[in-house]
Amino acid sequence: MYAIVEIAGQQFKVAKDQKVYVHRLQGEAGSKVTFDNVLLLDNAGNVTIGAPAIEGASVTAQILSHLKGDKVIVFKKKRRKGFQKKNGHRQYFSQILIESIAATGATKSAKKEETLKTDVKEEATTDYNSMTVAELKDAAKDQGIAGYTSLKKAELIEALTK
Repeated sequence: MYAIVEIAGQQFKVAKDQKVYVHRLQGEAGSKVTFDNVLLLDNAGNVTIGAPAIEGASVTAQILSHLKGDKVIVFKKKRRKGFQKKNGHRQYFSQILIESIAATGATKSAKKEETLKTDVKEEATTDYNSMTVAELKDAAKDQGIAGYTSLKKAELIEALTK
């Protein structure tokens, strides 16, 4: 059984008892993490593809350690100009051990639902002062306000807030 999972913005093909290096995760070494964004599941030849993710599927892993990757050298040069710049960095990684892959029974995290609720609240209270005149005119057009083309910014805001 294997799964394709999105972990820290990247997609990985994982199987049970596999060790994977991923971008640095929040949490201490030894703690457990659950990934809900499962894109594909293969259970003994029975392939399930999500659109975009499979509902109820999850992958549980344990963080083994936090470490740095190999040094990457970035060298920039422009020929015949005397310009050379050498720079480098080491990427932060976490090593995780995949403990289980669950096809059903997982619940989505509440954080995603909370962010959706806050997005709806932000749409209800629109800040017209930070909008440009063109955006205000589009909003006036959507609300069906007549004569919005000749109004100034302050007049548009007043008309939209009524």
